Amino acid sequence: MLNRVILIGRLTRDPELRYTPSGVAVTQFTIAVDRPFTSQGGEREADFIPVVTWRQLAETCANYLRKGRLTAVEGRIQVRNYENNEGKRVYVTEVIADNVRFLESNREGASGGGGPREEAPFAGGGNAGRSNNNNSSRNNDPFSDDGKPIDISDDDLPF
Repeated sequence: MLNRVILIGRLTRDPELRYTPSGVAVTQFTIAVDRPFTSQGGEREADFIPVVTWRQLAETCANYLRKGRLTAVEGRIQVRNYENNEGKRVYVTEVIADNVRFLESNREGASGGGGPREEAPFAGGGNAGRSNNNNSSRNNDPFSDDGKPIDISDDDLPF
């Protein structure tokens, strides 16, 4: 069995960060995903999909995502239900994200009051927000352009 979903869309509002009674971070937000066709009136339609993130990923999303930002979400679909105040059973379908990618930087116009950093290109399971800047002092890139022609035989080509 497989339950996997990948979505790309724009946030409809800023994420809401909360904590469970045991102190676990949880963030909820909704992304608008365009449908691949237009309506009879020629208008573009979208689906508004609720997304939930947990723990470190939740805190990273709350710190860096803002309304209108283009975002990719990978996770699984979950359906839960509860009984509301009127005694009716309510069903909720949402995506439980385990990987979120920020597809736009916040450079175009910092709208709002100063988060910790202006951009974070990736937020994944356990290493969200971390980067390795030790490569600036030692550039050992084997593909750097040193001006010499590259000697490749036909046997090295995969086609």
